[in-house]
Amino acid sequence: MYYIVLLISVVIFIALATKVYQKLTCGICHSSAHMVGKVVIITGGNSGIGLETAKNLAERGARVIIACRSVKRGTEAKDEIIQATGNADVVYRHLDLASLRSVRDFCEKINKTESRLDVLINNAGAGGLGNYKTEDGNHIGMQVNYFGPFLLTCLLLPLLKSSAPSRIVNVSSLMHKYADAEMNFENLNMEKYWSDYLVYANSKLYMNLTTVELARRLKGTGVTVNSLHPGVSATNLFRNIRSKVIRGILNMFIGFLYQSPWEAAQTSIYLAVSRDVQDVSGCYFSDCRIAKPSRLSQDVEIAKRLWTESEKLVNFSLDDK
Repeated sequence: MYYIVLLISVVIFIALATKVYQKLTCGICHSSAHMVGKVVIITGGNSGIGLETAKNLAERGARVIIACRSVKRGTEAKDEIIQATGNADVVYRHLDLASLRSVRDFCEKINKTESRLDVLINNAGAGGLGNYKTEDGNHIGMQVNYFGPFLLTCLLLPLLKSSAPSRIVNVSSLMHKYADAEMNFENLNMEKYWSDYLVYANSKLYMNLTTVELARRLKGTGVTVNSLHPGVSATNLFRNIRSKVIRGILNMFIGFLYQSPWEAAQTSIYLAVSRDVQDVSGCYFSDCRIAKPSRLSQDVEIAKRLWTESEKLVNFSLDDK
């Protein structure tokens, strides 16, 4: 009995120490930069980190475009942001990252209706989506978390360039460090082997690699691109896990060790508005400062090849434009 009590005490102590450490080291965006006259697109801006990011940028006066799949949730988020900030220039636009046709339709409408785009925040992401292919032939998790955002970014680049100086913010995750130890170009679509865990980790690794390559391609254009780890937050990331037991355990665990969505949104906001990073590109951030990603996610040659393979899988090439 003594050892059980001791073990429980140690676990509680470690959990509390972790919580205190998170609070003390959480980076906060202190920039007072306004965004009046700026246009921002936030994917997944209807909930969690994306919603908090959208609120902050709307408070700064930006025109905020919330892009997500659910019309109901997107509209509700738009109304919530307008009510909370008093900024009526917040709109919802339908975007389903699981459909490349939807991505193309979304970008076509944006390019027709918006005269500028100052910040693109690729925030949307999900875990536990299962193991099946989209209508485009890509693994569902890889498309929602990587291939969809990849095509979205490519199609919006002309507008971003014409609006320079402008920024691209890619929400990655610390989980990228637990992806495949070596890059496997034969399994980009999880056809050889897969797990929900690996799909999420690999997709975030690819997001970091694409950030590196895109920064190289955009050098001198006035468009910057950076990726970030937002922290562990009590959002609905695990909403797609079918097992209620597993989903409950994960949410309960993260519910204690989490950062609030407001705290987790700080680095996204920092990269979107701070003058400190206006000329910084191709970097990985955490807690509003540059952090060290995995060795693999910094490999320039692998990043170049991933870009080429990604273009093939989404049937689009920047070189054709």
